[in-house]
Amino acid sequence: MTTPARPGDARAGLRTSLPAILATAPLGMAFGVLVSQSAIPWWWAPIFATVIFAGSLEFLVFGLVSVTAPLATIAATAFLVNFRHVFYALSLPLQQVHGRTAKAYSTFALTDEAWAMTSGPEAANWSRRRILSLQATFHAGWVLSVGTGALAGTLIPVGIPGLDFALTSFFLVLAMEAFRVRREIPGPVVALLCALLAQLIAGDGVLLVAMGLFVAYLLVRYFWSRRSRVA
Repeated sequence: MTTPARPGDARAGLRTSLPAILATAPLGMAFGVLVSQSAIPWWWAPIFATVIFAGSLEFLVFGLVSVTAPLATIAATAFLVNFRHVFYALSLPLQQVHGRTAKAYSTFALTDEAWAMTSGPEAANWSRRRILSLQATFHAGWVLSVGTGALAGTLIPVGIPGLDFALTSFFLVLAMEAFRVRREIPGPVVALLCALLAQLIAGDGVLLVAMGLFVAYLLVRYFWSRRSRVA
């Protein structure tokens, strides 16, 4: 049974999405700068953000497109990176989003942030209007941040020393913060080993092989821990 819309649901969805918009704006602007500093016209940045709308996957797809990677490689990479969304959908209150078009958009706009904001027990009774307002507002905020970064990037002279490492350092900081929160040693070490092994055996396909190896490790660890709990 779907929850009927109430007055103010659209505004409530907008307010709920604002913290996520502010948190991801630097990442969106970084992606915009990355596009504007490449050989691709800057206006492709908001197009990427609108059509793909997948955060980290946009960085990967842009890199693959820039080197004219095969379509099969791009598709496989997208599958490995966003496979977690299959599990996200199990806890998203899609039953509240009636209508084929609305349900299709809600599925398309299922980002990490949207899942985090709608997977709690209180969101189970949110109306279709509130859920779609939340996702659409976050989508618009992401496109705006990417477009802003792309425009700002056109004002930055090409060839500034260290700019090409800025994105790498950004993800290094994210990895360090994630480690500080979870304090897990095996995960980062295995990820590094997978990257080094892929570099030795895969050549140009290092990203796909490294991600495949790490996903295999995660699956083995999951089933091993599940078996240990049962035993």
